[in-house]
Amino acid sequence: MRALDRPGPTLLVGTIQTPPQTPRRRMSPPVIPLLIVEDNPVFVEQIQYHLDNLPGDLRFETRWVDSAEKALAEIQQRRYDLLLLDYMLPGDNGLTVLTYIREKLPPENQPAVVMLTGIGREAVAVEAMKMGAKDYLPKDSLDPYDSAPLVRALNNALNQRRLEQALREKSAVLEADLQMAREIQQAFLPQAYPTFPSGVPPAESALQFHHCYESSVAVGGDFLDVFALSPTQAGVFICDVMGNGVRAALITAIVRALLEELRPLAGEPGRFLAEINRALMTILQRTRRPMFATAFYLVADVGAGRMRYASAGHPTPICVSQQTRRAGFLDFAGQPPGAALGVIEGAAYATYESPLHAGDLVVLFTDGLFEIWNERDEEYGLERLLAAVQQRADLPPAQLLAGLLDEVKRFSRQGT
Repeated sequence: MRALDRPGPTLLVGTIQTPPQTPRRRMSPPVIPLLIVEDNPVFVEQIQYHLDNLPGDLRFETRWVDSAEKALAEIQQRRYDLLLLDYMLPGDNGLTVLTYIREKLPPENQPAVVMLTGIGREAVAVEAMKMGAKDYLPKDSLDPYDSAPLVRALNNALNQRRLEQALREKSAVLEADLQMAREIQQAFLPQAYPTFPSGVPPAESALQFHHCYESSVAVGGDFLDVFALSPTQAGVFICDVMGNGVRAALITAIVRALLEELRPLAGEPGRFLAEINRALMTILQRTRRPMFATAFYLVADVGAGRMRYASAGHPTPICVSQQTRRAGFLDFAGQPPGAALGVIEGAAYATYESPLHAGDLVVLFTDGLFEIWNERDEEYGLERLLAAVQQRADLPPAQLLAGLLDEVKRFSRQGT
């Protein structure tokens, strides 16, 4: 190597040798198992001739049986992708085979059926399609020199089967995702409640809690949380996100995260809801579809003997007084609740106050407990709910909740 008097550019030149390319081998088309169910051997021979000389990549491994009974025995022993099924057969007809396929075989093992019909049998073809056949082929349309009608029917049936299989696979993935969402949503709910003061057994706690969560859909938008603010104060939060499904569950998860983030403000119910609304609005403004959530937040203070609470468009809780044993809605001084979360930017929420005595019971709920209609198109409604709580005011909380749910379910089923 020779050093230069002054620096200059450095060039690196090289070549890359690639191994010689081997010609790609063309993949052989898949062989499709096909069962012919037909009692006329001459017609079977004609079908087989067409199958052996089809254009394109359609290739079949065919077997032939001449009765419904033999067809049932065959599909029980072996999996077929396609069936060419005659209607008129000795003994049972082809619809018997269709019924067995639909009712007995799992969807992934059901062959695509092309119904073979005679002249004037259009009604049979329609009935077969209703029972699950993918297509039909009039026998008189099968010309010895033209396989086009057969190719059309076979391709149509196979394509439908492939689409159904793809849909099943996507549905299975979706169901797995929904199952995980259900499990995560259940994990969001309180697994254990704080005690007051901390460390005492739950039965000796000055504040005791019970909840019941039942969703009418796979994934819902209801959420609740209970947390300690001090040795004598508990925060109780409940919300109901608009709609159901994954979107509602996602907003629920966001609200739960905001509860943790804004916990330092949780001692002031009105401000707490206002800050949750502000943060939620910031997120929802980036989405294309509007979403909102109703919410109610209560601070129970056994030391001061009072409750302070605020509402964001949520149904008003019911309080059962230990002193009077009367049930009534919490007092909002005649004012309507604040706006739902995620609706109005900069919304303010007033804080209200009520006394809290030993033995008092407060029932928080979402609209799914009373927006229930029976067969006569009657709504269960808040007044029925209040009366149901009053009727069970002397029961332990767990039994009261179970009784409420049972009554609502009976109402929806029986209309009474």
